[in-house]
Amino acid sequence: MTYRLLIALLWGIAIPLTLIAQQPAGIDPAVSARLDRGEAAEWLIVLRTRAALGQAARFAEKDVKGQFVFEQLREAARRSQAGVIRLLDRAGAPHQAFRIVNVIRTRGDAELAAALIRHPEVQALIPDPVVALERPSSAAPSLRPREDIEWGIRQIGAEQVWKLGFRGQGVVVAGQDTGYEWEHPALKEQYRGWNGSQADHNYHWHDAIRELNPLNNDSTSNPMNNPCGLDSPVPCDDDDHGTHTMGTMVGDDGQGNQIGLAPDARWIACRNMERGWGMLSTYLECFQWFLAPTDLQDENPDPARAPDVINNSWRCPGIEGCTPANWTLMEQAIDHVRAAGIVVVASAGNSGNACGTVNAPPAIFEGSFSVGATRSDDTIASFSSRGPVVADSSFRLKPDVAAPGVGVRSSVRGGEYASLSGTSMAGPHVAGLVALLLSANPELRGQVERIERILEETAKPMQDDQNCGNLSGQAVPNAVYGYGRVDALAAVERALELTSLREGAAGTPAVRVFPNPAGRRLFISGEDMSGPVHFRLFSSGGQLCARRQWSGRGAWMEALELDLPAGMYLYRLDTPRGSRHGKLLLR
Repeated sequence: MTYRLLIALLWGIAIPLTLIAQQPAGIDPAVSARLDRGEAAEWLIVLRTRAALGQAARFAEKDVKGQFVFEQLREAARRSQAGVIRLLDRAGAPHQAFRIVNVIRTRGDAELAAALIRHPEVQALIPDPVVALERPSSAAPSLRPREDIEWGIRQIGAEQVWKLGFRGQGVVVAGQDTGYEWEHPALKEQYRGWNGSQADHNYHWHDAIRELNPLNNDSTSNPMNNPCGLDSPVPCDDDDHGTHTMGTMVGDDGQGNQIGLAPDARWIACRNMERGWGMLSTYLECFQWFLAPTDLQDENPDPARAPDVINNSWRCPGIEGCTPANWTLMEQAIDHVRAAGIVVVASAGNSGNACGTVNAPPAIFEGSFSVGATRSDDTIASFSSRGPVVADSSFRLKPDVAAPGVGVRSSVRGGEYASLSGTSMAGPHVAGLVALLLSANPELRGQVERIERILEETAKPMQDDQNCGNLSGQAVPNAVYGYGRVDALAAVERALELTSLREGAAGTPAVRVFPNPAGRRLFISGEDMSGPVHFRLFSSGGQLCARRQWSGRGAWMEALELDLPAGMYLYRLDTPRGSRHGKLLLR
């Protein structure tokens, strides 16, 4: 536990554990049906105790948020699961306990189910549904010659962000998917477990696939058909899908294949599907690992190694067993990692083009930042799912934004490249963009709502003739594009503007440097400093380009005329209240 977190807890930002409303314990009909036939069944034991995480919002720093949320969840699970685990041990039942949500996975018969449902901590027994990957389609052959920088990167303006010096440096992105080929030339140097000479997969990779999926006939008929096996100690992809999505986030082989939005970011990953077949428990396990990555023995969790953003290019539809009975668990998991300061990006789905087709977790949830897919002509893809969300009767607006998702060229297994289409390809563009934002303004790290608001407010507004319920396609946001197609340059410029403000003791700006980006004129204003203020502007190489001094007494504002080349500059302000540094973009 960090010193700051300990002090906060001692000051009364406590670790309360709350109970949900006491409801009669129940067995889901899908579990009951198997038990009634005398079959053993797998199920998830849902416990009543919930950790109270509302106080996490009071912490500004992401690492402190993460530690706080982790401690809360671990304590809630420890206190409430002990009696249930003792019951399972006495029965000789296998079990896997979770803390990201308060559930335990087990297998047993009707006698065990009856004993569990009588336990005062048990709320329900629900199935652990098996889910098939919604596979993207291969793109039609393109008449365009291959470009070193892929079209999606150019279209949303990421190349221009690179020219400002922001390429994702200092940021960690994550993905849970079919796995990842870590030694792919476009991914190896960006893998956090690679130091340039040797690999260490502890805290950088986790495999949640511990058993063959019963519905994947290819694997159950011959386990050797899965090239990764089970519980792989090294990053491995058994399907291509995961490797492709990671390439769009960070890929660059240094040989002309610039496929990723944030090539200087580092990545970590979790495999949640076995040849494209996942389970609710494998998705939960990956969310749990991202909250506090562990070593390869799944021990010694460390929230300080958590990623800044997680890409989720998968969905769990009702036809495959994800229903309101278990939606709550996945939504809780997303809310918990979000409370820890991690952005959760989710692909909207490929069930378009009718209204209400954003209809499956995780895209339907309020806490997921959901992404639709656009074409190279900046129009919506026909397959891209539309809102609003009717599946849970919330009618919330989805998707949140849109991004390139048709004919996206990225990495696949064997060191190769391929073009695929789907919202699975759009989501990674947004996850990579989050990395660009954070490299431009590290102070945004952990500020999930602010990051999402920047992406929405700076998106290119897009309209459509399709109306969905009360949501007019001519309004922005709408149920087709959300707030619009993301704009990387505009988003990064907005992030840089935020660095120009520093909150004073009374919550008002003490000093403001604006506009940012600036043209030939720059303004600096502030409140009474009761002493001199010194301003200096430096080039990115450290050369002094401009300086000014004024009294700093009373309310003041100074205008500086700048005759400097466009680019990124650094400034320093020295005042009686201290010094501050910032970045300034000149156009």
